[in-house]
Amino acid sequence: MSKQDFYEALGLSKSADEREIKKAYKRLAMKYHPDRTKGDKAAEEKFKQVKEAYEVLSNPQKKAAYDQYGHAGVDPNRGGGGGAQDFGDVFGDVFGDIFGGGRGGGGRRQAQRGADLRYNMELTLEQAVRGVKQEISVPTLVHCEQCNGSGAKKGSKPVSCGTCHGQGQVQMRQGFFAVQQACPTCHGRGSTIKDPCHKCHGEGRYERTKTLSVTIPPGVDTGDRIRLSGEGEAGENGAGSGDLYVQVHVKDHPIFQREQNNLYCEVPISFSLSALGGEIEVPTLDGRVSLKVPSETQTGRMFRMRGKGVKSVRSGATGDLICKVIVETPVNLNDEQREMLRSLEESFGGHSSKKHKPKSEGFFDGVKKFFDDLTS
Repeated sequence: MSKQDFYEALGLSKSADEREIKKAYKRLAMKYHPDRTKGDKAAEEKFKQVKEAYEVLSNPQKKAAYDQYGHAGVDPNRGGGGGAQDFGDVFGDVFGDIFGGGRGGGGRRQAQRGADLRYNMELTLEQAVRGVKQEISVPTLVHCEQCNGSGAKKGSKPVSCGTCHGQGQVQMRQGFFAVQQACPTCHGRGSTIKDPCHKCHGEGRYERTKTLSVTIPPGVDTGDRIRLSGEGEAGENGAGSGDLYVQVHVKDHPIFQREQNNLYCEVPISFSLSALGGEIEVPTLDGRVSLKVPSETQTGRMFRMRGKGVKSVRSGATGDLICKVIVETPVNLNDEQREMLRSLEESFGGHSSKKHKPKSEGFFDGVKKFFDDLTS
């Protein structure tokens, strides 16, 4: 079975830069990580594909080899001799052997900072506008307090790896070439644990659900996120923790719709109120307020109530409430009411009269012109 293209595995085009590659990997690794999808074999396989793709594309030398030769350029089993090969390691080690010293700094794997986490928080519109303090529960990896993240049983400590002598890498020779790869004994750490900690089983960290208090500032909207520094996963070998990002999603409101800092709502008014004018109460997030409706108001007219919207979380400016009036047609009429409406219509001059119908004249003139143009 052919291997999946590494760019497709990360959902990227071949023009993706280093930042895009890293961002795509973090998103997919968080989604398919075995700690989050326990027992899901398909997700576990997807995680392996994403991890392999990132290991190649995040390394400039391996990426160049893959772009030129495809999977053959980074296949550890190519070349008949076995052992891991990639063009960066091959040429780097060859010239290191010739001129002495190899690539400076040794090959021990550096302790990796823990992964960042994301928590999706749903808020009501009122909570988002006013701000809220909420407790959340987040499953994550934390440093083992019994071994202080070392993985070794209390009173002991990791010892230098006997295979790589603490270097984290071993060198394999294939004729003229000298190839370095991660030490198979310590997996690149440079040390091994003979007496592992009973709590974390030598991992230096374990899974725990943390309860955190999150303060959401007033004015947030869907798509905003709050960063909690150091509240992500603990790093390996005692390395620092990642961050937790709280992603905000504001639920739909039964009355208001939000656009940036403005709020919109539809206000139904009666036929008589629209014709004669009057005063009605309209809702705001701070309670009811009075709205004056002038006589002869048409359906769809907008009324702006300044300062009754949302205070921006960034600029501090407050938006407006915009009310759109909808004229309701009377329903469930009795005979007397129907007769009164007929009399009213006759007093207007009947259906053909345009004197009391400001929109009708323009509409029917437009209809007449449309059909005249069709027949001309």
